[in-house]
Amino acid sequence: MEAPGLVLLPRQGPPRLLSPWLLEHLGLEAFPPFIESAGDLLELAGFRPRAGTDDVWERGGTALRVGEVPLEDGARLLWTWTLSEQTEESTKHRVRYLGLASHDLRGALANIRSYAAMLLSGRIPLEPKAQRGLETILRNADRALSFSQDFFDSSRAELGSLSFERERQPLEPLLAASVERHQTAAKTAGVAVVLDGHAPLPLVDIDGGRIQHAVEAFVLHQLSRAQPDEYIHVRAVPEATGIRIEVRREGLPLSEEDSALVFQHEERAFREKKLEDPLRLHLARQEVEVHGGSVGVETDATGTTLFLTLPGGVSRELAPPAAAQP
Repeated sequence: MEAPGLVLLPRQGPPRLLSPWLLEHLGLEAFPPFIESAGDLLELAGFRPRAGTDDVWERGGTALRVGEVPLEDGARLLWTWTLSEQTEESTKHRVRYLGLASHDLRGALANIRSYAAMLLSGRIPLEPKAQRGLETILRNADRALSFSQDFFDSSRAELGSLSFERERQPLEPLLAASVERHQTAAKTAGVAVVLDGHAPLPLVDIDGGRIQHAVEAFVLHQLSRAQPDEYIHVRAVPEATGIRIEVRREGLPLSEEDSALVFQHEERAFREKKLEDPLRLHLARQEVEVHGGSVGVETDATGTTLFLTLPGGVSRELAPPAAAQP
C-alpha cells in the first residue's frame, strides 16, 4: 500500500516536507514556500474539490484524499493519500452492499416503530409511565430512521449513485410542506417559522423529495440555533439563471468561524460530538449539487441565511393554480 504524503505547516517559518510522496501526489517538483491551507496547496497544483465531498480533490484522472490535523503548538499536519479509481463493477458492488445494510437496519427500526405505534393506538390501556416510555421509543425510532436514511443516501451520493428523478413541477407546495412539517417543533421552542410571499415562480425540473429534504435540513439547522421569539423565514427568489431558496433566521448571527463550517460535516461532527445535523446538511448539499445547484451561508448584523440555488432547467411558463396541476 502506498504511503501518505505529509508536510508540517508550522506557525512560523517554511513548511517541512515529511514525506516525498506528497510531491509525487501533487505533481510538483518542489513544495511552495508560502502555503496557508490544504485548499491553497491543492488549487496551486491544479486540483479541484470533488462535488459533494469535503476532502477529495481531483485533477484529470487523479483523485486525492486530503486532510489537515491541528497540533498543540499551533502547527498543522497536512496529508494526502491517493484514491484508487473505482471500476463500474466495484461501485455497483458497494452500492448493493449499502442497499443490504440499509434494508436490514431500517427493517429492524421500522418493526420497533410499528409495535410502539400499535401499543399507543389507544386500544390497550397503558399506565402513564408506560405511555411516556412508548412515546419516547416512537420518537427515537423516527429519528433513527431519518438518520439512517440520510447516512445511506449520503454514502450512495459519494459513489455517484444517489437516486433522484426529475419532474417538472411547482416549488410552492414543497416550500409550504417544509414549513408546515416543523411547526410543532417551532412552537415548542417559541420560534416562528414563516413562509414569505414571493413573486410567481416558474416550474422547475427537480426531484421534489430531494429539494424538500434540503430545505427542511436548512429549517432544522436554523431551529436548532434559534432562541425564543426569533423568526425563521423561508422564501424563494426567481433569478436570471434559476431560483434561489433562502432559510433565514432573524437573531444573533453565526460567527465567522461557525459560518465557514456549516457544510463541513466531518469537522463539525468531531467538534460538536454528534453527526445528525452535520450529516443532514451534507446530504442537502449533495442533493442540490446533483441538480447542478449550489449551497451557501450568509450572515449580517441581524441574522444568518442558508441558501440553495437551482440553476438552469427552469421553464418560462409560470406555475398554474394548484388545482390545475396534473
